[in-house]
Amino acid sequence: MIHFIEGNIEEVKPTCIVINVGGLGYEVHISLFTYEKIKKLAKCRLWTYFLVKEDTQQLYGFYDQDEKSIFTLLITVSGIGASTAQSILSSLGTNEIKNAVLSGNAPKFTSVKGIGGKTAQRLILELKDKMLKLELNEENIFTSQDNKLKDEALSALLTLGFNKVAAEKAINDILQENTDLSTEEIIRLALKRV
Repeated sequence: MIHFIEGNIEEVKPTCIVINVGGLGYEVHISLFTYEKIKKLAKCRLWTYFLVKEDTQQLYGFYDQDEKSIFTLLITVSGIGASTAQSILSSLGTNEIKNAVLSGNAPKFTSVKGIGGKTAQRLILELKDKMLKLELNEENIFTSQDNKLKDEALSALLTLGFNKVAAEKAINDILQENTDLSTEEIIRLALKRV
């Protein structure tokens, strides 16, 4: 129904933004991947998915078509709702999700909050054939090296007792500013920000 939305960004948070389109403010739910791409912009265009349920209507926005494609596949899996799909997209890059499904890497999905072993296996089973047909743009993804560094640094900060949301934000900001850092350097810089 709503293919994309474009307008001025009025408010931006890691999980949602408000876009002003002709004087109307649309609340759009986003992943951390999309947040990282648009957080410093004044205006943006997001590809959208309009979810309608009996008790709610929500608009989900994606920085690129690949992310939207993965989202629409994820929500077809029994037990994976829109919020869980957004969590998966926030934790793993689109190419990483595709590779995990095709290789049957269930532990990759169980590392995401809210995904258990059975759900991970069901996700792999139900999406394997669909993922084979999916073409993704390699330029619009997090690299697995960035995700590995991010995961290691986040794990260390959580062990030290820091809040997960604050730690993730600090790490994402650091990785966006500096691309050639070791895990230790990321942790040291993050400690100054959380």
